[in-house]
Amino acid sequence: MASVEIVTIGTELLLGHLVDTNSAYIARELADHGIDVYLKHSVGDNARRLETLLREALQRSDGVIATGGLGPTVDDLTKDAVASAVGTTLEMHAPSLRAIEDRFASFGRSGPIGENNRRQAILPAGAFVLDNPNGTAPGFVASRADGKFVACMPGVPGEMKPMLRDALLPWLGTRFGLQSAIYTRTLHTVGIAESEIDARIEPLFRALENPKIAVLAHGFRVDVKIMAKARDAAAAQDAIAPVEAALRERIGAGIFGVDEETLAGAVLRVLGERGLTLGTAESVTGGGVADAFVAVPGASSVFRGAVIAYDNALKTSLLGVDEAVLREHGAVSEETALAMARGARVTLGCDVALATTGIAGPSGATPGKPVGLVWLAVADGRGATARRTTWPGSRDDVRRRSVTAALNLAWRHLEKEESQPASATKT
Repeated sequence: MASVEIVTIGTELLLGHLVDTNSAYIARELADHGIDVYLKHSVGDNARRLETLLREALQRSDGVIATGGLGPTVDDLTKDAVASAVGTTLEMHAPSLRAIEDRFASFGRSGPIGENNRRQAILPAGAFVLDNPNGTAPGFVASRADGKFVACMPGVPGEMKPMLRDALLPWLGTRFGLQSAIYTRTLHTVGIAESEIDARIEPLFRALENPKIAVLAHGFRVDVKIMAKARDAAAAQDAIAPVEAALRERIGAGIFGVDEETLAGAVLRVLGERGLTLGTAESVTGGGVADAFVAVPGASSVFRGAVIAYDNALKTSLLGVDEAVLREHGAVSEETALAMARGARVTLGCDVALATTGIAGPSGATPGKPVGLVWLAVADGRGATARRTTWPGSRDDVRRRSVTAALNLAWRHLEKEESQPASATKT
């Protein structure tokens, strides 16, 4: 199997000022195309260190895929290090220069471009150029005499991703003569612990070699991936389909979607199928639940809107929460959450409403109401359900977990599979 190493370049990565998401994206794409990632690295804007890293990587692997350091600034030294590592020189690439000039002209800028922008068209001699229709810096693949290579792309994700998809992956397919690829189907679950899913699917996991199964927990959800190596998508689907059916039977009702579908998208899909509308009343989540819904394309056909009632006076004036309920039970209570959900149905004119109220911290705790306490509620024409949760972690952790829990409550409510713990009531 072809083997490459990934290098992300930029001192800001080492300082923690930027989070490296490029290497994860590239690794997934390479895996899907049957290319093994041997190692991943991050290096600062230092030509000598980068050159040393590239030389070492080319001793181990067939090639290196790098992002970053191709811009017009003085600390963009990637090309110098790559040329030295593969044993070539730098030269002006006339077609790339024309592309840069044309791009600036399209912005309405007349006259010659600056020397720093011209420098972006200076590339390793003999390199295969990766066009960049989304930016000014072209990518390239520079090869050694023995065929080992360094492929470089911009660090900006909006430029790197299409360049990888449209230019570099086809080049890699030709370079390695790939006859098969890895195809993935992902089942998304919520409300089931990773250990429970593992126990349910363990016999299947042990019995399979191709397709393989992987369990990934993140964001209070668990994904089950089915990965098949096959010559084409049709052959992969034939291999994946019976495994998916077996997994669905073993996992049961916890599966809410597949592949790119989100939990918010699944809720909207079910509501849309039933001809129902949705709204939210939020305190502790501050609009986070609504944001999850409006991130879904086409949400406007189902999602009516949100009331963010952080102050108690707004809970009363906008959502109709009785002042007596707030005095007797407090803003963070089952009674208030239920009243907020019911009130949202009236205020927003929606069929189903979600409500959140809680104490995200670090202050605000009272006797019997610790930091992390959150009440969630969902209401429809048949009644309302509330659920109490207590989350550990920071303020951001509490709010983020509460968003997912609210979406899960809506999903379980709609699917009529919601469990009824002692803390949950229906009125």
